[in-house]
Amino acid sequence: MFRSLLLKIVTVSLLSTIGALAAINQLTQISGFGTNPTNVRMYLYRPPNLVANPALIVAMHYCTGTAQAYFTGTQYANRADTYKNFIVLYPHAPDSGGCWDVHTNATFTHNAGGDSLGIASAVRYAIQTYGVDPARVFATGTSSGAMMTNVLAGAYPDLFAAASAFAGVPYACFAGAGMWSNACAGGTLTKTAQQWGDLVRSGYPGYTGPRPRIQIFHGTADTTLSYRNHAEGIKQWTNVFGYSETAAQTQQNSPVSGWTRSIYGPNFQSISAANTPHNIAVQENDVLQWFGLITGPNNPVATTSVPPIVSTTSSSAPVVTPTLPPPTNCASKFAQCGGSGWGGATCCVSGSSCVVMNNWYSQCQ
Repeated sequence: MFRSLLLKIVTVSLLSTIGALAAINQLTQISGFGTNPTNVRMYLYRPPNLVANPALIVAMHYCTGTAQAYFTGTQYANRADTYKNFIVLYPHAPDSGGCWDVHTNATFTHNAGGDSLGIASAVRYAIQTYGVDPARVFATGTSSGAMMTNVLAGAYPDLFAAASAFAGVPYACFAGAGMWSNACAGGTLTKTAQQWGDLVRSGYPGYTGPRPRIQIFHGTADTTLSYRNHAEGIKQWTNVFGYSETAAQTQQNSPVSGWTRSIYGPNFQSISAANTPHNIAVQENDVLQWFGLITGPNNPVATTSVPPIVSTTSSSAPVVTPTLPPPTNCASKFAQCGGSGWGGATCCVSGSSCVVMNNWYSQCQ
């Protein structure tokens, strides 16, 4: 169900980047990287003239996506070509529909199994084989990949220094027997901040070390993974870091016009993207700043050795305000328009019609 749900919605934002410049090198598949119970495939991007002891970014695709699609659909590889201070690992989900395991106890638990263990093994391999700086390993992803970003931050805090998640859900929100959670996706699964935080802490029982800095992005018009998950994520990570749920600082039009950045402390921030649906645009420069790999206003660990932002055309999908539904409150194109338990609009804006994809989900196409 998860794969059919996200197929067209998430792909829209990534396909809009086709006009971007291609990376200099190609992906290289790596194997024999350690314990990999679900057979996650791994692809590595290394730019030419790479510095010694580079950083590592683990960049995870959306449901129905591939490592190659996220490689060509985002600009992390191109930025690696420019700055030459990091390499990129693109995991490829073993599920037949390209969805990440973000629902089993194994994947939620440190070294217990699931897709997360395969990714963790590849990170350890990269540190040993490619001289990656173990203090500069980062995770990012979109939709299902954003969910896995949260999973890795909770289950493997010893491996990751920071994370950035685009249109995901809180850690363990999808926990259950199946790949899909109607309650979580619909925003009806709520917990106290303590309960959410306890779930993160249960990912690595007994761990007392530092936890990766987290930033989460979510569109207010997201009808695939409800924007209400953004508030639940804020409760979760502020509890983990011991911050107030009230932001200490708010920045308007950051990182782009119409978006709002809320800063709760040095280790956590949330970005609310006004009028933005599920196909949220990846903000590579902002992410690289958050990771401390380039200088800029969102770099919390700036040093003189960090290169400045190079003035290049971003490959991120342009932030497009979707056409608002007419007075009849019909759903916009690519939004949900039906399904079991659906209580929203059942008509579509002019130029699209409601297409039944399964018993749980219909979409305006």
